[in-house]
Amino acid sequence: MAEAPIRLLIADDHPVVRDGIRGMFVGDPAFEVLGEAGDGTEAVALARALGPDVILMDLRMPRMDGVAAIKELARLGVATRVLVLTTYDTDRDVLPAIEAGATGYLLKDAGRDELVRAVRTAARGEAVLSPSVATRLLGQVRAPADPLSARELEILRLIADGTTNREVAARLFISEATVKTHVLHIYAKLGVNDRAAAVAVAFRRGLLTLENG
Repeated sequence: MAEAPIRLLIADDHPVVRDGIRGMFVGDPAFEVLGEAGDGTEAVALARALGPDVILMDLRMPRMDGVAAIKELARLGVATRVLVLTTYDTDRDVLPAIEAGATGYLLKDAGRDELVRAVRTAARGEAVLSPSVATRLLGQVRAPADPLSARELEILRLIADGTTNREVAARLFISEATVKTHVLHIYAKLGVNDRAAAVAVAFRRGLLTLENG
């Protein structure tokens, strides 16, 4: 008895890209393309309606991006595997997608054979990563985080208490410009873009505790 085909949903905001991906699978009895979505909202709706085995998900799309769509699928309990297929392999793109629950992460320059293997692997529920992404993630694990200086930790604790830059400057007897520079360094070291995220990451990493935060 022939094995059931792996059912696919393609989510990408560029029709030409969707056509190209579809073309890699059309005609192969091992796969069935159920549909296409132009954004994350449509991808979630189609995934609920069609129940694909694997979604080939772009990250940067209008209305709802790929990471938000992956989170929404998880929230709704949709068991579909998500294979991210994108042109971006920066930490800012890779880590949120993996943390959101993506089964795999592949770059769009992958050849057909690599893509087909990745889809088969994702359909089995096994993780699949392009070599550059795997290297990046290993680097995240192996490389110790750039430690915060004593002054940066001091400022971070004050930020966690809701203190403004001006208030921090007055309390530490330094200029507000110096405080802003320290804050930017804190953001860079923690990989965040705002005060709330800095505090959240600091608690997660144990840099702040309820006792000293």
